Amino acid sequence: MDLFRFRRGTSPLLVSVPHAGTYLPPELRARLTGTALELPDTDWHVDRLYDFLDDLGASVLVATHSRYVIDLNRPPDNANLYPGQDTTGLVPIDTVARAEVYLPGEVPGEGEVAARRAQYWQPYHDRLERELERIRAAHGYALLWDAHSIPSEVPRFFPGRLPDLNVGTNGGASCGAAMEAVVSAVAERASGYTAVLNGRFKGGYITRHYGRPAERTHAIQLELSQRTYMNEPPPFEFREELAAKVRPTLRTMLETYLRAAAGSA
Repeated sequence: MDLFRFRRGTSPLLVSVPHAGTYLPPELRARLTGTALELPDTDWHVDRLYDFLDDLGASVLVATHSRYVIDLNRPPDNANLYPGQDTTGLVPIDTVARAEVYLPGEVPGEGEVAARRAQYWQPYHDRLERELERIRAAHGYALLWDAHSIPSEVPRFFPGRLPDLNVGTNGGASCGAAMEAVVSAVAERASGYTAVLNGRFKGGYITRHYGRPAERTHAIQLELSQRTYMNEPPPFEFREELAAKVRPTLRTMLETYLRAAAGSA
């Protein structure tokens, strides 16, 4: 199984989908609990939801392996991105709902974590960085969109129901101010959906690490509530009638991102 799927586009936009993977190597599958084998923390169907990316000329990088193998949106040193707040790790040992991921005695040690980081984490980031460099060389700037989804209620991290459209720019540090303003405005105006800018989810490692406006690389994360396009309980079915309603907003956000960047170049 390849570690990721990649297709190269023609525009300055690269869309990263680090949590849509569902593949578990057989030797790891045998060590996981029944709850973990349902893969509840997957960003289900996100690559399918963004089915319009070729129309925008976007390059697309989609992970194939489950985040239970390794979380591609965590720092390689496993530092907490939200100091003082709860979070899951580089190699998660519990689910977002606090269920155990591993059977007794099967939790990976430091050596295994380091090996997974080299085998799974590093190649994704190497490709991500190379593609951003290529785009920047070709267009003078690069735009990264980190596409995620999450259950609408996550008591571990947030009381009540999450907003539908959670835009993250690391407090404005990961992209130009004009881009942040217009993209978040699209989300806030979206009829039938709620939105927030830099709320509980300000952007993970990918947004924070690669978003370097001073170097003309901009990054925005969208954490989309899964209630907007799928059934949240297992078996996590995709719902095309819901997806058809939210897709125009997603597309407008990305088109606005592209236009704002071109206007600022």
